[in-house]
Amino acid sequence: MKREGIRSVVYCGRLYALKEGTVAGSEVVYWMSRDQRLHDNWALLYAQEIALERKLPLTIVFCLQPDFLQATLRQYEFLLKGLEQIERGCTKLWIKFRLLIGDPIDQLPKYVADCGAAVVVTDFTALKINREWKKGMADRLTIPLIEVDAHNVVPCRVASEKLEFAAYTIRPKIRKLLPEYLTEFHKMKKHPFAPVALASPTNWDVARKSLKIDRSVGEVAGFDSGETAAMKVMDHFLKSKLRQYDTDRNLPPVDGQSNLSPYLHFGQISSQRVALEAQRFDQNLTAQEAFLEELIVRRELADNYCHYNESYDAFDGFHPWAQKTLNEHRADVREYIYSRDEFESAQTHDELWNAAQLEMVTTGKMHGYMRMYWAKKILEWSPTPEEALATAIYLNDRYELDGRDPNGYTGIAWSIGGVHDRPWATRPIFGMIRYMSYDGCKRKFDVKAYIAKHSKQGQLL
Repeated sequence: MKREGIRSVVYCGRLYALKEGTVAGSEVVYWMSRDQRLHDNWALLYAQEIALERKLPLTIVFCLQPDFLQATLRQYEFLLKGLEQIERGCTKLWIKFRLLIGDPIDQLPKYVADCGAAVVVTDFTALKINREWKKGMADRLTIPLIEVDAHNVVPCRVASEKLEFAAYTIRPKIRKLLPEYLTEFHKMKKHPFAPVALASPTNWDVARKSLKIDRSVGEVAGFDSGETAAMKVMDHFLKSKLRQYDTDRNLPPVDGQSNLSPYLHFGQISSQRVALEAQRFDQNLTAQEAFLEELIVRRELADNYCHYNESYDAFDGFHPWAQKTLNEHRADVREYIYSRDEFESAQTHDELWNAAQLEMVTTGKMHGYMRMYWAKKILEWSPTPEEALATAIYLNDRYELDGRDPNGYTGIAWSIGGVHDRPWATRPIFGMIRYMSYDGCKRKFDVKAYIAKHSKQGQLL
């Protein structure tokens, strides 16, 4: 496979041909997946450019998987509410929107054949299940399938062609390329080549009834879905919190984080748009730099890890030194061992850990600093590293709005398996994996304030 050539230099490096072929047909299809937005979306912009060149209608297709990686009602409702807004926006742009329900490998080729598509454009994803879908699609299509990295500022394959060891190895590569890629978007146009007939309005009730999911984990207050909500959250952060970000971001009792992770995960806002807007706020350059490090370097390092490492969610994905040291300490005595149910119900001896679990369960988001402590304690209180990894992924993906994300898998792998970290002094259970303690947290922030804030937020389930 190779990168797709194009005259417009703005797409340079973002395009990747998953399937070669001749562009010939009556419709351009954008298979929307990871980047669920109409604006600041390189994949959709590229699809429209092809459609304008060939004077063809443009259709956005989203394939709803009824049971995606154990996502619950919480995540599906956030997704569906965002898609409802996209459908309404498509009507104003003269773009057809179609919601398909089922396995993408089955549903998408049928739609492409029925509509006589000329080309399929899709967005870049780093998770293996999405790559399997795309391979299945490529095997079944006779027309081009082109992937556009609309999620990263510097496209994942351009930033690095290999698995990076740590942030310090990928950071200079990304920074060198930022002037080329951190540019303003051009605008979506009202599409002049309307379809013969717009699709019938989606029956969202039918879509919801099709889901084969756990409905016991309900929606949370505080996170409205969609592009408009995402822009409001971004504006609030930049105007009210960015200036103190370098000091407040690692203080769990303080609401100092951006709260953009659910919107970035579902692609309801572009990280490139956030970065462009953040650069306009230069009152505190140290805070701005700290935020851009998290937004660009750390997020793109996570995509690199998942894209180039098939075992990103397994013990085998850890560095060899980490596997070795964890293996050497498998038989170490654990003072506490908890079952998955006990973890899920926040029934440990550690009130700080319990508060973190409660924050996640009741709000749909855990403070970033606490995510590290939370995962490391799961390692300390589990019989094996494999069980700790599985428990952390299960809980993260079940309750976090931004679960099933490269950032989540990578953060857990960092905490439990030393990924993107270095060896530390040897200690029981952890070996040379970095250790975190309750007392260490006490020295860093007001632990009692955090516990008070999150220990009375209501019933778990």
